[in-house]
Amino acid sequence: MSWKKPAALPSQRWAYALTALVTATAVPLHAQTVQNVQKRERTEDPNLPVTVRAEEISGRPERELILERKVELSRGQTRMKADRACFKNVENEVTANGNVWMERFGDTYKGEELQLNLSSGKGWVLRPEYRMELNNAQGSAKRVDFISEDEAIVTDGTYTTCEGLTPDWYLKSNTLRLDAGRDVGVAGKTVIYFKGVPIIGTPALSFSLSGARRSGWLPPTVGLRSKGRAEVLQPYYVNIAPNRDLTLYPRWMLDRGIQFGATGRYLGENDYGGYAGQTHAEVLPNDKVTKTDRWRVNSQHNQGVARGLSFGWNLNGASDDNYPSDFSQSISSSAERQLVREVRTDYRAEHWNMSLRAQSYQILQDPNFFIARPYARLPELLIHAGRYDVNGFDWAVDTEITRFSHPDLPTGNRAVLMPQVSYPIVRPGYHITPKLSLHASAYELSRGADTAANAAAAPNSLTRVLPTFSLDSGLVFERDAKLAGRKMTQTLEPRLFYVYTPYKDQSKFPNFDTFEASFNMAQIFNENRFIGHDRVSDANQLTAALVSRFLESNGAERLRLVFGQRFYLNEQRVQLLANAPRTESRSDVLLQASGRISEKWNFDSAVQYNASASSVVASNYGVQWQPGEKKVINAEYRFLRDSVKNAMISSQWPLSARWYGVGRMNYSVLSHKVVESLVGLEYQADCWVFRMGGQRFVTTTRNTSTQAFVQLELNGLSKLGFGSPLESFYKSVPGYTRLNPGPSR
Repeated sequence: MSWKKPAALPSQRWAYALTALVTATAVPLHAQTVQNVQKRERTEDPNLPVTVRAEEISGRPERELILERKVELSRGQTRMKADRACFKNVENEVTANGNVWMERFGDTYKGEELQLNLSSGKGWVLRPEYRMELNNAQGSAKRVDFISEDEAIVTDGTYTTCEGLTPDWYLKSNTLRLDAGRDVGVAGKTVIYFKGVPIIGTPALSFSLSGARRSGWLPPTVGLRSKGRAEVLQPYYVNIAPNRDLTLYPRWMLDRGIQFGATGRYLGENDYGGYAGQTHAEVLPNDKVTKTDRWRVNSQHNQGVARGLSFGWNLNGASDDNYPSDFSQSISSSAERQLVREVRTDYRAEHWNMSLRAQSYQILQDPNFFIARPYARLPELLIHAGRYDVNGFDWAVDTEITRFSHPDLPTGNRAVLMPQVSYPIVRPGYHITPKLSLHASAYELSRGADTAANAAAAPNSLTRVLPTFSLDSGLVFERDAKLAGRKMTQTLEPRLFYVYTPYKDQSKFPNFDTFEASFNMAQIFNENRFIGHDRVSDANQLTAALVSRFLESNGAERLRLVFGQRFYLNEQRVQLLANAPRTESRSDVLLQASGRISEKWNFDSAVQYNASASSVVASNYGVQWQPGEKKVINAEYRFLRDSVKNAMISSQWPLSARWYGVGRMNYSVLSHKVVESLVGLEYQADCWVFRMGGQRFVTTTRNTSTQAFVQLELNGLSKLGFGSPLESFYKSVPGYTRLNPGPSR
């Protein structure tokens, strides 16, 4: 027997109750990213009818229906079953008992008794067991009271993402007040159990019901560094607005004291392209080791202020030279010794753009070798204009005006003008591009009193005008071929690049920001072998290169082979220092081979070979084998004559059905020591992951830093432990794959 009530029922959102537990403490450490939780739409057509069925229906339909045996009630996405139920038509309320089962928007509840007013949303359910569609969460409670459509109070509730009657982990809270309208959940005393043992408890907990960011305490991070130094970091996250946040933390270090830090982020849109920035500051009052106050600041900002006009800054500073080595968390941050301080504004139009900047550096000296201070640019103006395909011609003009400043070296002003014009001829199978350019520069120098006597030999005003002609040409041949048994198109692409620049004596010119570029494939087709404008290399040279590529039918490149060499028709007389001209007639040979020859194998290699000395000047070999998910091995070898000879290997590999190993080693063959090492173990269960290991890296030429980490991640809840193993794994092992799905790092 069935009965249908056509009257409309209002939308109910009380089923958000308990889903809040899914996101409890799920915000990643430092609140940098948040899992993108997709919520099912919980609104329904208010005109949907209510349908009831039962083996026996009695009462008065206009007032009250008594439902007995195999009771079913449904409306839209809400369904109920019970042994007995009573539906009051006037009050629009249902009461059920005996094997109560309810499904609402994918979430299910099983309990002993249930009462719900479909108009107000008020009601309760006794001793429910639940399963939430979001994150496949499940648990039980003594009672759930629905205060309204949006608010609910859960009494003695549990939550877990584990399957089965005896979950590996769960949390239990005595009270949990949930407000879906304000997206807020507040818990009372909460205890987390793992393998039946309580491992952590908290007197109160607040969180977002939808997974959105919310102000509150984040899980603490405990760190173990070298020489037994321990630290605890406890962040507090402040959700200022959807596009602004702030993370505050105290960091207690056993050997140094308490450090205070803050990271603020913001992002927004305006009529001129938007704005974004981030500032991080940390201070350690009265370091126990150095007996001084120590600090570090980093700030970046970019913002559009008018049509085509923007400004920004990149400001960095530290209290002392040893700050990176004492407080660094990675090998990259420990090597950061030149801290840039730059403020700039940019303007972009259709065919030209302009940049104005002021830039200086703070140098953090390494105690074992000297780091030179770069010149400050106070200020620098850059203007670029250009157009393509103007009656077949491409043209561009670059202008630079800079004031160079230095506390110890001669200073001055430099103006550079570089116009160029080319006529590309591109046809199927070949291309030819003649280009004519001009480098004009002028200097006004302030050499200081110590060099005033040499003013005649080194004048304060210098000018230089040098033209450059270049001709770039190439051919493209194709043929059918096979690679690893697969049909491919192989190309053969010979290329010739000729450059002529007349010689001009530049020994009296200063060197503000110029250095000789590394000889590689990226530089071999440049007109000037110097980077910067203080030197213009004389050139009468020809570069020859040969490229062969293997392409699939969809255009994907599987293999690339490159050969290149430069031939000098005249000696190279312009040098950075007062060195003798270079008289060699040809450069070193450059060889490259790279590609993805199969779905499992990638490789990359480059060799710089000196044919005259029959020796390798520099080389790099790398290979990656990735036969399946969570399986990767990387091997690399780097060589630079007389300075670098390193062998590196890294891997993520399953050791058994659930255990995975993660490791990296960077070994210096020249110094016979390990420069960087990482050893880690991971265990993947159905609803949690355990990680442990340690990392060691060089901070200065004589000092190293060692860190240990242990972490238990409860899927859908939080990470507990000390250290940041995921960050270390991602940075150290190319191709590393996280064992469990979760928020992005």
